[in-house]
Amino acid sequence: MGKFPAVCSAVAVASALPYGAQAELVTNDWGSWGQVVAEGGLGFIAPSLEKGRLWLEGQMRWDDDWQHWNQGVARAALGYSLSDRATVWLGYTFVPTQNQGKPYVAEQDFWPAFRYVLPTEIGTVTFRTMLEANFVKGDDPRYRPRQMLRYMRPFDFEPRLSLIAWDEVFVRLNSTQWGGQAGFDQNRAFLGAGWSFDPGFRVELGYMNQYIDTSDHQDQVMHNLIMGSLFISF
Repeated sequence: MGKFPAVCSAVAVASALPYGAQAELVTNDWGSWGQVVAEGGLGFIAPSLEKGRLWLEGQMRWDDDWQHWNQGVARAALGYSLSDRATVWLGYTFVPTQNQGKPYVAEQDFWPAFRYVLPTEIGTVTFRTMLEANFVKGDDPRYRPRQMLRYMRPFDFEPRLSLIAWDEVFVRLNSTQWGGQAGFDQNRAFLGAGWSFDPGFRVELGYMNQYIDTSDHQDQVMHNLIMGSLFISF
């Protein structure tokens, strides 16, 4: 796949490993994620809902060099705009998962989130904080905060084309029998480009490195992913 993804993978591993760790990288494969995200205001329902927001999202994920369907995501949330820049959310996520060599599981997540969008002279920076309560088969919940920092800058020569870069860190706050030991969980880093057809539709395509710490913190798993997204605003 060339030198650039390999360099990105090495940098991601080096930055995510704790100081002095001797853990082994046990998986390093390729795959793809595809997602559709729709978000908009609820003012069309009633004027009193002008500050209300709706977030709908669907994903499909493949790993093992595109030979294996790994995971799906269905996410829905209601939000409230505190200002033009800040929004609070309350949502639910359904995550069916079929990891190789392991039984099928259906995870359910309940979460609040906060998002802040900061326009600057050099681009738009978005901060998103989520606190998930993850459930599998009614077992003890795993509490997992996740923090995303996202950067988007339109190119001067073509404003419809933008540079997109983001990073998201996940941490397990507690240890559970099914969800692993407390501590660092995973990191996702993306670099790509976006194209805005009009204010209501944007596509993004790029490379994402997913670095996962195993449940016992003894080994690491890395996925090199081609990620494509369609964002719909209404």
